Amino acid sequence: MEQTLVLLKPDAVQRGLTGELITRFERRGLKVVALKLMRVPDALARQHYGEHEGRPFFPGLVEYITSSPVVAMVLAGPQSVKAVRQTVGGTDPVWGPDDPAAKFALPGTIRGDFALMKGRNLVHASDTPENGVKEVALWFRPEEIVPWARDTDRWLYE
Repeated sequence: MEQTLVLLKPDAVQRGLTGELITRFERRGLKVVALKLMRVPDALARQHYGEHEGRPFFPGLVEYITSSPVVAMVLAGPQSVKAVRQTVGGTDPVWGPDDPAAKFALPGTIRGDFALMKGRNLVHASDTPENGVKEVALWFRPEEIVPWARDTDRWLYE
């Protein structure tokens, strides 16, 4: 079963949306196999966003993700990376009819329903299965991941 990292960022925690956002993932059919509330250490933030180091927005990313607690979780399911990203929506929550829609969050997605600005878009989600594996290993020790059987899986997965 594919696993992916999801971070409910400081804006989601501060706005009291964590329960509702977790519920959306669970209702979609994804299974929570690891979950923790944590303050992100500076070193972890820099490592997580390392691909952006040197870009003008990098310091702001690090400052933001370390500014308040986050909820880190591992979700499992078939094609969990794609399913999570579809549930979350594009990175920019506000768009107009003349904008190409690919990078924008549509209504019905988490960002489309709850966010107003790209820099406060509530959720980080792994973008590829390969990055999902890397990010899960970065944020969670193996013993923190709890595989379990859910009785409803036979109604969700072929």
